[in-house]
Amino acid sequence: MPKGCGIAVLHGDPARNNADVFLRVPAKSTIPMHTHTSAERMVLVSGELELRYEGQKMQVLKPGSYAYGPPKMPHEAYCASTAPCVLFIAFELPVDAFPHVVK
Repeated sequence: MPKGCGIAVLHGDPARNNADVFLRVPAKSTIPMHTHTSAERMVLVSGELELRYEGQKMQVLKPGSYAYGPPKMPHEAYCASTAPCVLFIAFELPVDAFPHVVK
């Protein structure tokens, strides 16, 4: 994760099932390709986020936009706004993130 990212836990324990978090991504920052064990359901709260799942077209999320990430699906993101991007993310399984090396 880029320097300056932060997570605030809204509900649950990130080490257990069904945690909800806010993820703050600094402006003009890239989140490199990675995966999660869990599916993730996201709503962009603020900013503009470019999100791309491997093998799919890039999505541009604006405040209120929803995106679903299947479990173990490689994805990357870029906070394109001049202010930080804030995402609400609901995880079904414990929160994790693993770097994904593109082959």
